[in-house]
Amino acid sequence: MQTYCHMCRELDETDVDRVYHDTMYGFPIDDDNELFGRLILEINQAGLSWTTILNKQENFRKAYDQFDIATISQYGEQERARLLSNAGIIRNKLKVNAAIHNAQTVVTIQKKYGSFKTWLDEHHPLTKEEWTRLFKKRFKFVGGEIIGEFLISSGYLPGAHIESCPIYTKILKTNPAWLTTK
Repeated sequence: MQTYCHMCRELDETDVDRVYHDTMYGFPIDDDNELFGRLILEINQAGLSWTTILNKQENFRKAYDQFDIATISQYGEQERARLLSNAGIIRNKLKVNAAIHNAQTVVTIQKKYGSFKTWLDEHHPLTKEEWTRLFKKRFKFVGGEIIGEFLISSGYLPGAHIESCPIYTKILKTNPAWLTTK
């Protein structure tokens, strides 16, 4: 079976999938804005290829104010219209609205828990199904696949790499708790 690890090993070291696989996929993210940015990217990937999103990730970063949660949570109709007319990102009204709503949700979480990461850490470990239920109570445009990939890509669920992948060992060194996930 061809896995993402196998596919990426065959790619040039500068390919967006290879760079993502080798430096980001499955690694813990400590910064709330970067965590939120990953959630925005995962939501926007729905129905599209991940390579498409990776090729547009810098456009997303610029369009969404460097993924600044506080700024995005204050977006109004002018910013929504700006995003929906930006050809550099995915122009889907449901996904744009979800990003704004989800930023507002994260601001509320930050007020209660101190950070989005702390909220995630305090719920860890959960199964994918438990995480999905938790997210669906608070966030928009989040289903099992989106939440699963968000949590795998940010180190809360295993599965980013096969054990024979050299990156697997790197992740274990940076995130030994990865082995304790359900």
